[in-house]
Order: sequence, then structure tokens, then C-alpha cells
Amino acid sequence: MTQHFHAVVWIDHHEARILDFNAEDANADKVTVKHKATRKQSARTGKASWRESEDGAFFDEVAEKLIGAGEILVVGPANAKLGFLKRLQAKHAAIAEHVVGIETVDHPSDGQLLDFARAYFRKADRMLPQVD
Repeated sequence: MTQHFHAVVWIDHHEARILDFNAEDANADKVTVKHKATRKQSARTGKASWRESEDGAFFDEVAEKLIGAGEILVVGPANAKLGFLKRLQAKHAAIAEHVVGIETVDHPSDGQLLDFARAYFRKADRMLPQVD
């Protein structure tokens, strides 16, 4: 998918939205999880609860969409972004090297996500306009 230097991945335990972009345009893609929540019993409280499990196949599919990205920002509302980064480091080291940041972001629209990512890279002096 990646056609631009920058990419942002918004990820939770249900889906990942991937945008690759430059200052003028963007491409969007989406990967959805193919498993259901599992019921687990807490060792601390003994109570059963519904908890999302880490899905390596889901993370691997998202990683494949990031091949070719120069700089990657990983965002999301909860712990899935950290699980995804760990999977990248363990199984996709070449892609993990391109992750430049992880941020907590709730549930933005694609437009809000793109604005956030562009501002992030501008602030980090990573997306300066080309001067001819």
C-alpha cells in the first residue's frame, strides 16, 4: 500500500486504519480482526471478564501494509498499539526500525487522524515542504 514516505497506523483490538501520506494527498487502508473476544478469569480477583487477546496474524497483516514506509507513527486508544509495536520488533524488525513515535489517540475520523499525523511530523521537522 505505501506510496508515500510517511504512514500513520491507528490500531485497537478490532481494527487498524492505515494512512500513508504526504503534504498534498493520502491513501487509506483498513485491516479488521478475524477473531472474537475471549473469556478469561482474572488471577487476582477470580472473576471472569471479557478481554481482547493479542492476535499475531492481525498484527502481521497490518505490518505487511507498512512495507516501504519511511517513517511510521503508531497511535490508538489503548494497549493494542504497544502489542503491535512488540510484534513488529519481534517478527518484523525491518519495519519496526521505521517507527518514530507512539501516541495515545482516541477514535478520530480519517480526516482527524491525517491532520494529527501531519502535525506530528511537521512538529518533528519530518515533513518539511520541498524547496526547488
